[in-house]
Amino acid sequence: MAEESITTTLTTPENQPSSGRTPPQESNSTHQVSTTETETPEKATETNPTETAVTVHAQPEVTPGEHHPPKVTETETASTEKKETLEKEEEAGDEDKRIPQNLVSFKEESSKLSDLTVSEKKSLDELKHLVREALDNHQLGSVPKPEDANAPDEVTIWGVPLLKDDRSDVVLLKFLRARDFKVKDSLAMLKNTVKWRREFKIDELVDEDLVDDLDKVVFMHGHDREGHPVCYNVYGEFQNKELYNKTFSDEEKRKHFLRTRIQFLERSIRKLDFSSGGVSTIFQINDMKNSPGLGKKELRTATKQAVQLLQDNYPEFVFKQAFINVPWWYLVFYTVIGPFMTPRSKSKLVFAGPSRSAETLFKYISPEQVPVQYGGLSVDPCDCNPDFSLDDPASEVTVKPGTKQTVEIIIYEKCEIVWEIRVIGWEVSYKAEFVPEEKEAYTVVVQKPRKMKPADEPVLTQSFKVNELGKVLLTVDNPTSKKKKLVYRFNVKPL
Repeated sequence: MAEESITTTLTTPENQPSSGRTPPQESNSTHQVSTTETETPEKATETNPTETAVTVHAQPEVTPGEHHPPKVTETETASTEKKETLEKEEEAGDEDKRIPQNLVSFKEESSKLSDLTVSEKKSLDELKHLVREALDNHQLGSVPKPEDANAPDEVTIWGVPLLKDDRSDVVLLKFLRARDFKVKDSLAMLKNTVKWRREFKIDELVDEDLVDDLDKVVFMHGHDREGHPVCYNVYGEFQNKELYNKTFSDEEKRKHFLRTRIQFLERSIRKLDFSSGGVSTIFQINDMKNSPGLGKKELRTATKQAVQLLQDNYPEFVFKQAFINVPWWYLVFYTVIGPFMTPRSKSKLVFAGPSRSAETLFKYISPEQVPVQYGGLSVDPCDCNPDFSLDDPASEVTVKPGTKQTVEIIIYEKCEIVWEIRVIGWEVSYKAEFVPEEKEAYTVVVQKPRKMKPADEPVLTQSFKVNELGKVLLTVDNPTSKKKKLVYRFNVKPL
């Protein structure tokens, strides 16, 4: 037996909120986390399973009259079920291996003006000077009224008036970066954008009451781990022939589709923070599941037109482009366009096949911010979840093949505890029980062992009233040959 001890630091807030939820992992105070790994024989018997334990030690300071949050312990043991090798798992793994991998790291350029290099600052100053001249000479914006013939133009773009405050610098930097800090090219792009916005009547479009049925096709939901708002594009919705024809069947409908998408984008952009150091980009997620593909001429034409408008008039608004549930045909498409993309553009792309989509999203977005249909815990804003919100953090645990993971929540007061739990794709057994602190008391079975199938409800929500001190045990048994992602969170309401 070989044993390895690793000590790292888990940051946990000193003063827990009254809701008693799982501590988030960002704070100024610290507790120690000890991880001990023990080698496990390839064949483990049910009567003598070898264990691997991961324990979080966060003992509370018990003070009479205060609310004492639970302590959470996560323990991994050998699975008590027969280990299986599923052909469909292997096939899914082989499919994901064919997905293009992004091997180039990308770090978003800082929007802090103080972080600009000397040459970048010089280019910004030059562009500001040229913009000022253009405004003074009425080369931007609308034609002035006769009584204001000598007054400079006032141009507003994305809700930001040019050259009125520091937000304007962040806007101009987007044009500079889109043109590799070539000042004259950046000015030309800005002029063309202002002209297009005037012709397209963007400011009037933002306030129009346009009707469409695309709420499930494109929508904003939550933020990533760095604070970028997340936009989802669900192409599979266009498999609905009625919706497809209603959106793309003729030129007039395609124009309406374009106007609704521009309106959606404009409204989303105006919620961004254009101050120095603010978040002024969006995380784009493209769900390719059941996508009609490149064979639909109308969709291809509309998409091409939209992409061209975005490239020409909305520079540097995408933080990352994630493609999930990527099908085989997209590999052909990427093979064709890949060589024509710059390394910087490629570095913003993220790809994931069907079996790794949720795991990939969790690298960038916390589970509580990810919609349920993509592996997270967040429900549609139209639905009601009285127990949890986007602000209630979730914890992630990897359940290794042939192992059993137990989440132990030690309760220090009488309360009602509510938890949400899911395993991506399930194919595991799950049980929940309450073990009283009193040795002679009986264990209460909250959930009998249940074999969860992929078709079962994605998220289980359960609750238990604790009238005596003890601990809640949530156990997931993974008998498969693939690792599983366990996601859970809980809230405690003192009685």
